[in-house]
Amino acid sequence: MPYFNFQDQKLFFQITESKSNKAIIFIHGSGEGSQIWKNQLELDLDYNLIALDLPSHFNSDYYSKVSLGLYLDAVIALVDHLRYQEVILCGHSLGGAIAQAYYFKYPRDLKALILIATGARLRVSPNILEATKDNFQQYLDWIPSGAFYRKTPEDVVQEYVNDTAKMKPMVTFADYKICDLFDTLNNTHKINLPCLIICGDKDILTPPKYSKYFKEKIKNSKLEIIKKAGHLVMLEQPEEVNEAIVNFVSKL
Repeated sequence: MPYFNFQDQKLFFQITESKSNKAIIFIHGSGEGSQIWKNQLELDLDYNLIALDLPSHFNSDYYSKVSLGLYLDAVIALVDHLRYQEVILCGHSLGGAIAQAYYFKYPRDLKALILIATGARLRVSPNILEATKDNFQQYLDWIPSGAFYRKTPEDVVQEYVNDTAKMKPMVTFADYKICDLFDTLNNTHKINLPCLIICGDKDILTPPKYSKYFKEKIKNSKLEIIKKAGHLVMLEQPEEVNEAIVNFVSKL
């Protein structure tokens, strides 16, 4: 399994390699890991496809304190480690916040952004914060109805819940706290590179209005609202999401 060194510890990533010097790096959301991108690691593109486990997540080493800055530095370190000439960042939810933060720090380093089920502001329900902090089973019980469209296949939902159950609750809580504090509304209009925006039409965590805001403020952007999908749109409707990504990337 591929790892790279970061702050004297190891971070894990999955990779589907190509012969090109281009890459799409996928960044997961709160309490998730690289496995949520399993369908996107099969994209039919001449790009290296990389999915990272952020610090303290799944196969990566544990860090005593996590933050948006730590996660951003981890992605920067991964980009430096891989040394591709052309990089697209694709982030889901919290991962979308990290992708935006990367752009605002190093705008010239990226070819494009793909923002999935995320926002320029990511306020989190107090109920989610309370459950992830004090009653993790309550949070796990909430996921099927709160994060997924009601007709999503049960095996897809259960696999995600089972994976989430393996996370340290305090890391998931910390992830949601990072989201709750994230706010770049005043800077969104400054994003000046191609941007693909994807969301599920039934997403109640980051509703379509969040993605429509991106579309309104980012000049060179394309919005895809995927039907019959909630917050985990890339797991719920992988074919539609992959088609949107391939169409977008092929025109860069």
